[in-house]
Amino acid sequence: MNIILMGLPGAGKGTQADEIIEKYAIPHISTGDMFRAAIKDGTELGLKAKSYMDQGALVPDEVTIGIVRERLSQADCKEGFLLDGFPRTVPQAEALDNILADLGKSIEHTINIEVPKEDLIARLTGRRICKTCGTSYHLIFNPPQEEGKCDKDGGELYVRADDNPETVTNRLEVNMTQAQPLLDFYKAKGVLTNINGQQDIKVVFEDIEALLKGNRS
Repeated sequence: MNIILMGLPGAGKGTQADEIIEKYAIPHISTGDMFRAAIKDGTELGLKAKSYMDQGALVPDEVTIGIVRERLSQADCKEGFLLDGFPRTVPQAEALDNILADLGKSIEHTINIEVPKEDLIARLTGRRICKTCGTSYHLIFNPPQEEGKCDKDGGELYVRADDNPETVTNRLEVNMTQAQPLLDFYKAKGVLTNINGQQDIKVVFEDIEALLKGNRS
């Protein structure tokens, strides 16, 4: 089965990706992993991508799409794959359709893990770090025994700059704006399913399993 996994930061996409690839034995393909592998293998496209990355520039679509084509053509993708982080734009999605058509494949499911923005802000701003030893806590998922103090050494807990509400809110709004055209694209193709990400992690995966069950060989 050929799957695209989507979800805003904090929605639990990474956790569900791990569950899917373990259950269905398909490769987890992210843009970063593809770039690193192509660079390591010294492919022509990998070297092109590296030249842009070394300059701190965005890798052009034609290079990214070429690397995606190479990766999806590999033997381990024969029975399916899980794409994570690609496509990011509608032109990339259209290019992906062309790649898959050439390979005799298509996207069967685009899974979007949905969590309201307010809940995502709570999740993403809840992290606290010990100034002394660096131990990480979370006010919702892994709170310290005493508020504001590290369980290990009593050190003061602080909020990282990128975890403050304003930064998190801005990041989420940018991601939402970028994601919506893609969601609309796959909805129009009839392959988009929104999954309630507010549930327990196990229940979220059970919902995903129920969706994929009909496609499992």
